[in-house]
Amino acid sequence: MTTTDIPAPVTAGTSVPTAAPTGGPTAEEFGERLFGAVLGLQFAQAAYLGDRLGWYRALAAGPLTPAALARRTATSERYAREWCEHQAVCGVLTVEGGVFTLPPGPAEVLTDELSPNHVLPLARMTVGLGREMDALVAAYRSGGGVSWDRFGPDARESQAAANRPLLLGPVPREHLPSVPEIAAVLHRGGRVADVGCGFGWSAIGLALAHPGVTVDGFDLDAPSVEAARRHAHEHGVDDRVRFHHADAATATGTYDLVCAFECIHDLPDPVAVLASMRRLAGPDGTVLVMDERVAEEFTAPGDEVEQLMYGYSLMCCLPDGMAHEHSAATGTVMRPDTLRRYAREAGFAGTEVLPIEDAFFRFYLLRP
Repeated sequence: MTTTDIPAPVTAGTSVPTAAPTGGPTAEEFGERLFGAVLGLQFAQAAYLGDRLGWYRALAAGPLTPAALARRTATSERYAREWCEHQAVCGVLTVEGGVFTLPPGPAEVLTDELSPNHVLPLARMTVGLGREMDALVAAYRSGGGVSWDRFGPDARESQAAANRPLLLGPVPREHLPSVPEIAAVLHRGGRVADVGCGFGWSAIGLALAHPGVTVDGFDLDAPSVEAARRHAHEHGVDDRVRFHHADAATATGTYDLVCAFECIHDLPDPVAVLASMRRLAGPDGTVLVMDERVAEEFTAPGDEVEQLMYGYSLMCCLPDGMAHEHSAATGTVMRPDTLRRYAREAGFAGTEVLPIEDAFFRFYLLRP
């Protein structure tokens, strides 16, 4: 078969592979890699336990013996001792005289929810998604899907937690003000629509950084909308930020800025949502999309970000998309040309990749 015989790709992850390098690892080398992956998975599972049981937070407050840790967190001393020893063996905790200490560096990564180094939610996401492995195997066989609802709190809470530092910090305070059209909206206190708002951190971040703006967030996931409303109240912006358990297509009126932060690749019908965003922006509004910074085209092997995005696509984003009939089945790996195609089909005249530097996300301005 020649490349001209291969159908045009219909999803972000479908492409014609480049030639694989000759040789490859030896059996021993690949065995070592897989063994390292097993250790990494065990490490993530232990981090999940430390987070859910409150052990990291307790240790961040000061050194403890396993017995004291168990008392403080109302957990089993025997399990606490085994976990502490595992964490010390793995180099997370230090130990002296039976007292375990969580050093400042790991403490920031594991407990500081606003730190850009707070990677713990990625471990929670990875372990949480593994609960649905049987359903994923069945979906892969049948061509069906596993919906976002089925993945449960671990998925929605860890995704929101992973993006929270970025959405409360650099995005509203550095990235968006660097774009003249968006800076003008934020400066004059414009009206903003946040499509696929999730737990609300993007909308709340905009309101905290720019006191004049008002934001309407839209999401179809009821638990996420409830959490977003709670977060807006806790941060004192619920007078200017409202969240709606609704499809953005049902929204009326026009907005100065219409945003979609890391959600277009998840949508079963991204073209319809982009068309709704175009309508909400009217003739004079601005449309912004933030999505994964994957490579411009499929190339193997890929870097760590590409591997991470494919991993999430396999375990969550693609199965969630495939859970809906007539889905675009984009998956996490939505390359720029795929978004450009969706935008054209939604009626946009052009798509501009903004010169915003971020390790994980790419920012697009969609021209009417």
